[in-house]
Amino acid sequence: MCTTRLFTLVLVVQPPRVLLGMKKRGFGAGLWNGFGGKVQPGESIEEAARRELLEESGLTVDTLQKMGQITFEFVGNPELMDVHIFRADHFHGEPTESDEMRPQWFQLDEVPFKHMWADDIYWFPLVLQKKLFRGYFKFQGQDTILEHTLKEVEEV
Repeated sequence: MCTTRLFTLVLVVQPPRVLLGMKKRGFGAGLWNGFGGKVQPGESIEEAARRELLEESGLTVDTLQKMGQITFEFVGNPELMDVHIFRADHFHGEPTESDEMRPQWFQLDEVPFKHMWADDIYWFPLVLQKKLFRGYFKFQGQDTILEHTLKEVEEV
């Protein structure tokens, strides 16, 4: 039987740039990504998003805009990942390296998709255009997308 775990992902956007973090260890190490992680028991999805952003980048935010929700399936893993994706346009503090992530600003036309998860190139532009979406990606390992769906929605 499949179980589902809740995750968060926050993209800090400050046109003409976006803040990404180089994952230094664990799942997805060596890839650029937004900031986020597992939702803890008793924590709302938005609380988890704020906590993970603070832990991984040193930033706090007043407002998070929920942009999308993607379900990830990895062949051979019975656990689905239900990832809630947020955008933050305003923040407090300076991006600071943590044990897990090394933050770096990228110009929006220089986002390093070749060094990110393979699904990012599909939905990342929707976040930048402030479009809401839902998606599903099935991976073989960390590199190969076997199937996916992605659609714009009215609300997430």
